[in-house]
Amino acid sequence: MSTQTIEHRLCQLFENYFGHKPNSIYSLPDSGSQRIYFYISSEHQKAVGTFNAITEENEAFFHLADAMKQSGVLAPEVYAVSADRKLYLQQYLGNESLFSFIEKNKNLAGSELVIEKKFQKVLANLAQFQNKTTQFVDLSKCWPASNFDFQTILSDLQYFFYYFVKQQADTGINEYRLQQEFYKFAAAFEKVPAHYLIYRDFQSRNIMLFDDQPYFIDFQGARLGPLQYDLVSLLYQAKAALSPELRNRLTDYYVDILKSEYNINPDAFKSHLPSFVYLRLMQVLGAYGFRGLIQKKPHFLQSIPFALAALRNHLEMFPLGENYMYLSEVLHDISINGSDYQQQSNTKKTALTVSVNSFSFKKKGIPPDTTNNGGGFVFDCRILPNPGRYPQYTRLTGLDEEVIDFLEKEQDVDSFLNNVRALIKQGVDNYLSRGFTDLMVSFGCTGGQHRSVYCAATIARWLSATWPDIAVEVKHHEQNFGE
Repeated sequence: MSTQTIEHRLCQLFENYFGHKPNSIYSLPDSGSQRIYFYISSEHQKAVGTFNAITEENEAFFHLADAMKQSGVLAPEVYAVSADRKLYLQQYLGNESLFSFIEKNKNLAGSELVIEKKFQKVLANLAQFQNKTTQFVDLSKCWPASNFDFQTILSDLQYFFYYFVKQQADTGINEYRLQQEFYKFAAAFEKVPAHYLIYRDFQSRNIMLFDDQPYFIDFQGARLGPLQYDLVSLLYQAKAALSPELRNRLTDYYVDILKSEYNINPDAFKSHLPSFVYLRLMQVLGAYGFRGLIQKKPHFLQSIPFALAALRNHLEMFPLGENYMYLSEVLHDISINGSDYQQQSNTKKTALTVSVNSFSFKKKGIPPDTTNNGGGFVFDCRILPNPGRYPQYTRLTGLDEEVIDFLEKEQDVDSFLNNVRALIKQGVDNYLSRGFTDLMVSFGCTGGQHRSVYCAATIARWLSATWPDIAVEVKHHEQNFGE
């Protein structure tokens, strides 16, 4: 199905559901799946349109979304589904994921406490998802399997072997010996209780922060399995780079919930955690190998060194032991000889830098382009409602909550930014396809204090969330600071 046809059909779904046509539709960045996402909006409504040709996967998503609603776990509402079950509209949850929240806050004073509080709320919801949603799930509708079992684990290990280990030149690995230990390693997990609903890919990019609440997305692979897998997936996500101390505190917080609310033995739960860390690291390295080393997708390629460092640290803290001597040897070699992957990721590091600016038309004027690219987009925010006309906002800027609340309630601001996104998306996609390295986007208003600052900050966050592999630089010229 062509992109044009998909967009047309999604717009029809939007019109049928909301009763009016959308003003804009644009595709969102590629994910690690075959699903294609679109942002669709009108003056009064927003939605995410999705196309996926695998109808069984879609049916799993619809069913699980309903089960989560019944159990009280927050997920995007499914608004409308096409007759062929290949296209659907779901609730728009904004641009801030837990991952982008970490990235935005990690270098600020007191950031670890702020991040810890957010993770605690997420973990409380995870425990609810795993223990309460199960009773509302028809396992026959899970996709592609109803259980996280021996075969699933072995498949993950094979995925790691063929798409990561074998991508190394001249490894000299004894495949027979490694496969033997893979079988033993997978079999050991059969002793772990596995009658809970697990998410399967519970990582910070799949958790959206909307109305100060965590919403879970991309949960269509959920199935019965062991509790530890989701916890490890979240806390040991390589690029999130949580400190060991924070991981330990969050693990204790989650285990306390399991003990007090679901009567689960903390010691038994924790005893299995190191093995799950190994399993998850091998699984994600397999994904990074396929999406990065083979498909050459920059985001996955850049993640490899982080995962190798995590593997190296885990090997030092929790040696595999004599039952897995050869697997341990292979993992040590891979974690130490990761310089080739580091070099590859550096060469692919950032194809494009977008400079986002706020300025005053009446003071310094449009900021110059220091890249010799000749300039770029310039947007006039003076057409928007002005908080500066009200005394309570005169000493504030577009980064203060009071001003943000004022502007977010104005429909003209929302429509303006939707049009801006559509134009910038066309520019970014074009620059990336042509190998350009610099793009400038500037927002001006009367004083360079409220409207332009708010728009620049909002678009910068959207750019970072939409294209994780580009660099985004922000400069508020009249405020004399960047972000």
